[in-house]
Amino acid sequence: MQLSQAQVASRMDLTDSRGTTDVLGVAVASWPGDAAVHKPLSCDQRIREAVFLCFSESCPHQLALPHTLSDAEWRRLLHWLDTSGLALYFLDRMTQMEQRSLLPRFVIDRLERNLEENRQRTQGLIGESIELQRDFQAAGLSYAVLKGISLHPASVTRPELRHQFDIDFLVAESSAPAARQILERHGYTLYAISGKSWEFKKGQTPRVTAKDLYRDLPYRGVELHLEAYAPGLSARLHRSISREICGIKMPVLSPIDLFLGQALHTLKDIGSPFLRASHLLEFYRHVLTRSDDNVFWRELRIRAQKDRRACLAIGIATYLLTSVWGSFAPRSLTSWTMERLPPSIQLWLYLYGRSAIFQCPPGSKLHLLLQQELEIAGGALYKPMQASLLPSRLPPAVIQAAPGEAFSTRIARYRVQIRFLASRVLFHAIEGLRFAVESRRWRRLRNNLP
Repeated sequence: MQLSQAQVASRMDLTDSRGTTDVLGVAVASWPGDAAVHKPLSCDQRIREAVFLCFSESCPHQLALPHTLSDAEWRRLLHWLDTSGLALYFLDRMTQMEQRSLLPRFVIDRLERNLEENRQRTQGLIGESIELQRDFQAAGLSYAVLKGISLHPASVTRPELRHQFDIDFLVAESSAPAARQILERHGYTLYAISGKSWEFKKGQTPRVTAKDLYRDLPYRGVELHLEAYAPGLSARLHRSISREICGIKMPVLSPIDLFLGQALHTLKDIGSPFLRASHLLEFYRHVLTRSDDNVFWRELRIRAQKDRRACLAIGIATYLLTSVWGSFAPRSLTSWTMERLPPSIQLWLYLYGRSAIFQCPPGSKLHLLLQQELEIAGGALYKPMQASLLPSRLPPAVIQAAPGEAFSTRIARYRVQIRFLASRVLFHAIEGLRFAVESRRWRRLRNNLP
C-alpha cells in the first residue's frame, strides 16, 4: 500500500486531544474498538513531549508544559534531557526564544554549568581527534571523519551543544591495521569488534558518576568503521571531501553521504531499546538546512532509491518526526521515502513511535517488532529475536582490567559490573514480559492490515 500526497496531507490534519498528529496511512477506524489506538503517554512523558515540541520550527515558540512542575518533576525531566542528548539543545532553544525566565534558577544554573563543561569536553575530543588525524595523515591512511564535528553546521549549529561520547572514523579496510597501531601508541586498547566496527577505549575509571556526564575526563573512546574496497564500486572514502576545521584539513563524507549516514544511524537508534531524541532533532535540522536545495534532493534520490535500507531509514525518521511536529520535509523527499513505507512499519510507528521518543533508559523490547518488519521489507538484518529476548551470554565487561590496577580499583570495577548485570537482568525480566503481552496485540493488528 502506497500513500498519495493527498492521503498523507489529510492524515496530518487529524490531531488527538493532546495536539499530536496522526499520520498513519492505514484505516485506523477499521479495527474494532480502541485496539489500534496507541497507549496514552504518562505524565512524565507528556512533560517531555511538551519540551520536545518547543524545538519545532512550525510550532508556536512557547514552552507549554502541562502544569507547573515541581522540583522533583524538573529533576526527572533533566535526567531525560541528559540521556536523550537534548539538555544543552534545550538551554540554547530557550535562550533563542527568550523564555529562560520560565525555567527555575537551579535548572538554569545546572544547564549553564553543563554547557561550560561540555565546551571543554568538546574541545578535548576535537584536540584528540586532531592528534590522531595528524598521525593518520602522516602514515598515508585512507580515512574520513564520521559524525561528531562533521555534523556542524548542517545539523548542529554549535559543536559544544552536542553531547558526544566518542570519536568515529571511516577507515579503508587495508588501513585498519596501521590505524590500530596508531591508536595503541596513543594508549588505546581494542575493546570489541562487531562486524566492520572496531571499538577502542582508554582512561577508563570505575568512579565516574552522573555528575561527570559532561566533564572532559581522561576517558576516551574511538570507533573505526571499516570500508572494504570493491572494484567497480564507488566507496564513500572515494567521494569524501576536505574541510578545514580547527586549523587542520579533515576528510569528511560528501554532503549526500553525510545525510545518508545520519539517516541510517537514526534508523539504528529507532530500532534499538532506547532512542536518543537528539538524533531525531539533528536529522530534522539537516532536512531544514537543505529544504530548498532541489539539486541536493535530486542527487540524493538518484543515489539512495536503489538502497532499500536507506529509503526506509529516511522515511521512518521523517514519519516519526512528522507524527509529532507535523509536515516539515519537502515533497521531493517524502514522495519516495515516507509515503512508500509499508503499512506494517507505519502501524508500528503509530502505536509505539511517540512513546519510544519519550522513554528513559534502558528503554523497551518493542523495537524487536520493528526489526521484524524491517527484515521483511528488506531494510536490515538483525540478530535472531530469541537472542535479544533472552541472551545466552553475559555482556562484556563495562570496564576492562588495567595492568597493575590497585585492589580498590578492582573492587570498584566489580561493583560497577555487578550493578550493570543486575540492571540487565531486571530489564530482560520486565520488558520480556511486556513484550510477550504486547506482541499478541501486535500480531492481531498486523494481520488486519489491508
